[in-house]
Amino acid sequence: MKSSILATLALFSSISLAMPAQAANSEHISQLLQTKQCPNCDLTNANLADLDLSNANLAGADLTGAKLSRSVLQGADLGEVQLSRADLIDANLNSSNLIKANLRDTDMLGVDLREANLSEADLSGAYLLGADLSRINLIAAKLSNAHLEGATMISADLSHADLSQTNINDAYLHLANLSNANLTGANLSGSELHIADLSNANLSEAQLNSAELNNANLLGADLSNAVFAQANLRGTNLSSNQISSANLDGAIGLGEGESASTVLDQPTILEDRD
Repeated sequence: MKSSILATLALFSSISLAMPAQAANSEHISQLLQTKQCPNCDLTNANLADLDLSNANLAGADLTGAKLSRSVLQGADLGEVQLSRADLIDANLNSSNLIKANLRDTDMLGVDLREANLSEADLSGAYLLGADLSRINLIAAKLSNAHLEGATMISADLSHADLSQTNINDAYLHLANLSNANLTGANLSGSELHIADLSNANLSEAQLNSAELNNANLLGADLSNAVFAQANLRGTNLSSNQISSANLDGAIGLGEGESASTVLDQPTILEDRD
């Protein structure tokens, strides 16, 4: 797992280095360092690594391609910032405001985003492997093709988010809210979704092999051609139409004597034997 993450990171870095660099506004950098107040500043490709920028005001700033690895931005205002292709590896963004921020293709390996607000933010293609997103607000955020492998997302709110084609395998989503989310073609294999809310989510073509879904709510979710091989479905809410449309071969917790093709007349809670 570690070697694959490093290989992915090396590839991403080589692509970033091949891109032409645009210099940041030096006056804006000085302003930020002296006052922590730099809304709408031009900080393109700025080197701001290893800095304490806690509670800084960077709302609307352009930080495209900026280096912020290991920097502390706890409680910072980063609303509507441009952070595409930025380096946020191991940065601390705990409780920060990133509403409607542009984080496309941003490297956020191991970032701390606990209790941060990223509602309506664009994280398409972002790298969040091993990141801590506990209690984060990602309502209506765009995360298509993002990498969330091994991320901690306990009690995260991802309702109405676009997670299509996203890699979320081996992630921790205990008590997460994924209601009405678009998870078309997403990979959630091996993820823990205990007591998660997936009601009315689109899980068509999704991979949930060996996922832990005990006591999760899947009522109203689109499970067309979703794969639940060896998934734990004990205590999970499912309806008859959902069971017939999904691939539940080898799934655990369907109830004694039942098979993956069992069709039930009413919404049901699958047997909980724990």
